[in-house]
Amino acid sequence: METARPASLASSDTVRVTNPGGSSPFVLTCDHASNFLPAEFGTLGLPAEHLSRHIAWDPGALPVARRMAEALDATLVETCISRLVIDCNRPLDAPDLVPPVSETTIIPGNAGLSEKQRAARIALSWQPFHDAVERIVDKRLARGQETRLVSVHSFTPVYKAKSRPWHIGIIHDEDRRLASPLIAALKRLSGVTVGVNEPYSPADRVYFTLERHARPRGLACAMIEIRNDEISGEAGQRKWADLLTGIFSNLEPEEAKGSRKSAVGKSVQSAS
Repeated sequence: METARPASLASSDTVRVTNPGGSSPFVLTCDHASNFLPAEFGTLGLPAEHLSRHIAWDPGALPVARRMAEALDATLVETCISRLVIDCNRPLDAPDLVPPVSETTIIPGNAGLSEKQRAARIALSWQPFHDAVERIVDKRLARGQETRLVSVHSFTPVYKAKSRPWHIGIIHDEDRRLASPLIAALKRLSGVTVGVNEPYSPADRVYFTLERHARPRGLACAMIEIRNDEISGEAGQRKWADLLTGIFSNLEPEEAKGSRKSAVGKSVQSAS
C-alpha cells in the first residue's frame, strides 16, 4: 500500500507487539484492542460516550490477552486504533471494513469516503497490523518454531435486542485441530456455557486475521470470544485469563500430536 499517512499521524503507534521473541507456540492477536481515535477523526460524528461501547472496540479483551501472553511467554500483536476507523479483522473488500453502521448505530464520519481517504485508513492501521503479524509468524517459521495463532475478542451480551447466553465462544472453520481440544477443555469447567461458532462464525466474515495468516501456512488456529460483561473489571479479566492460560499451557492441537510438520507450518508469500 503506497498511500502515505497524514503527517500528524506518521509517528502514531497504530500496532503494538509485545514479547516478539516469546517461547510459547502461541501467537495471540487482539484485533479490536483499542477504542482510540486520532484527533483527525474527532469522534466520527458520534456522541463521545458511544466510544466506550462495543461498537468501538472489544472491551476487556486486551487485558485478558496481555495477562495470557505474559503467563504463557507468548507474543501478542494488538491494534491501537478503534475499529470504527478501520476494522483490521476484515478483508479489504468487506462492506464493513470502514463501517458505515455498527450494530444499529450510524457512523457519520464514515459516510462517503473517497478512495484516497479509504486508502489512508488502510495505511494507518490495517496494513501495519497485518504486516506485524506476518513478520512475527514468518520469522518464527523460518527458525522452525512451532506456531499456533489465536485471536482474542469479546462480545456484547445483547446484540440487536437478542440476548446471548454463552460465557465464551470458540470460532473455527473446518480446521478443528486447536478448536476441538479447547472446546472440550472449556466444557469441563463448571458453570461455563460454551458457544461453538457462537455468537459468530467464519460465515459472518469475522475470521479474517486467521484466514490470512494461519490457514495459508497450515497453522492450527482458533478465535476466542468472551462475553464482555464477564471481563468488565479486573477480577473477571484475571479469572478468564488464568482459566485460559491453564488450558493453553497443556493444549495440543489434535492432528499436530506426533507431527512436527503440521505443528510448525510453512512460510508463504504475502498476498498484500
